[in-house]
Amino acid sequence: MLLLVRCLLLALLSSLLVGSALACGPGRGFGKRRHPKKLTPLAYKQFIPNVAEKTLGASGRYEGKISRNSERFKELTPNYNPDIIFKDEENTGADRLMTQRCKDKLNALAISVMNQWPGVKLRVTEGWDEDGHHSEESLHYEGRAVDITTSDRDRSKYGMLARLAVEAGFDWVYYESKAHIHCSVKAENSVAAKSGGCFPGSASVHLEQGGTKLVKDLSPGDRVLAADDQGRLLYSDFLTFLDRDDSAKKVFYVIETLEPRERLLLTAAHLLFVAPHNDSAGAPERRALFASRVRPGQRVYVMVERDGDRRLLPASVRSVTLHEEATGAYAPLTAQGTILINRVLASCYAVIEEHSWAHWAFAPFRLAHALLAALAPTRTDRTGDGDGGGGGSMPVPAPGAGDAPGATAPAGIHWYSQLLYQIGTWLLDSEALHPLGMAVTSS
Repeated sequence: MLLLVRCLLLALLSSLLVGSALACGPGRGFGKRRHPKKLTPLAYKQFIPNVAEKTLGASGRYEGKISRNSERFKELTPNYNPDIIFKDEENTGADRLMTQRCKDKLNALAISVMNQWPGVKLRVTEGWDEDGHHSEESLHYEGRAVDITTSDRDRSKYGMLARLAVEAGFDWVYYESKAHIHCSVKAENSVAAKSGGCFPGSASVHLEQGGTKLVKDLSPGDRVLAADDQGRLLYSDFLTFLDRDDSAKKVFYVIETLEPRERLLLTAAHLLFVAPHNDSAGAPERRALFASRVRPGQRVYVMVERDGDRRLLPASVRSVTLHEEATGAYAPLTAQGTILINRVLASCYAVIEEHSWAHWAFAPFRLAHALLAALAPTRTDRTGDGDGGGGGSMPVPAPGAGDAPGATAPAGIHWYSQLLYQIGTWLLDSEALHPLGMAVTSS
């Protein structure tokens, strides 16, 4: 029986490691000299990638119109690049306003245009739209889309202009009209999710042996406070970091509650549990939202202590603010898939607003971890200076099993998360979100 279990474990690990190589390796042609890519112009009405604009594989879903007096207006930044001509027919500067990601891609494209056609500049005919001139749920309303031409308005160049936009990194490019090319980008929270990071290093968790610990100091063997599907508090094994960057300076959403007063920092695409309006305690009807979509007046779950008893209760959100910069970005994964950070219940996942799907997608990873923990030989750590701080036996990982108990999580986004995201971009071709496609940790 033990032999059979070992064989199954090896098969599982082999498949996971092969997937890792496919996800993280340099791809075809590794070790060979790469030749310059020959650029092919897009055909009229062609779009890249070949999926609908507002799906995961392209620029993602519409998140709501931004107006000048809305809270989200601060997400837009003006572009004063002198190498770009802005039509600005409204004479309001609206065409210059866009998200930072859109600005970065547009600036990169401006350089490519000048290199491709000396003396010619990139021209923007439409940027952020505040007047309702586009179709319903257009990404122009969020500053995530631009319509472009060349400064000489030579339509014979537009097919190549579209190709240059693809190479510049726009998430969706469409040769939409004989008169312009349409380009769009993912929302900032989606981009943050791909780049990794969830909580700052100053965030704290509760340990089973008592006391708290900074999330950045978590190590295999720690058991931290989490909650099950019914909202009951329990301790769960810390498995690994799905993302870890000790030196990163990231912008976090700051969510503050009224009573009890708690304060949580997390990145835009990370999932936070929100209580339904008629809920008075932890319940399976809770839903997970991106941090960027949480609004004042909604209720999140906060741990309260009364007469020595701990329980989760909904607490009203007093404020949600952005742009608090902190050092370090950490995305801890527990066996339960949930974790209490600064006494607030959060998911361990991001990118998809379906916590249960993400947790299901990580089932193979949890199974491999459990099997390694059961089968790996153990030794007694006599050095006395291990990170676990608890003494006793520490499991030694099997050769090649980088995620076994006792293994140190490397910096960067975990390969399993990268693999799941890549699978999602391959499979998603509609508004229906595949569970494997989104279970990447956030930024």
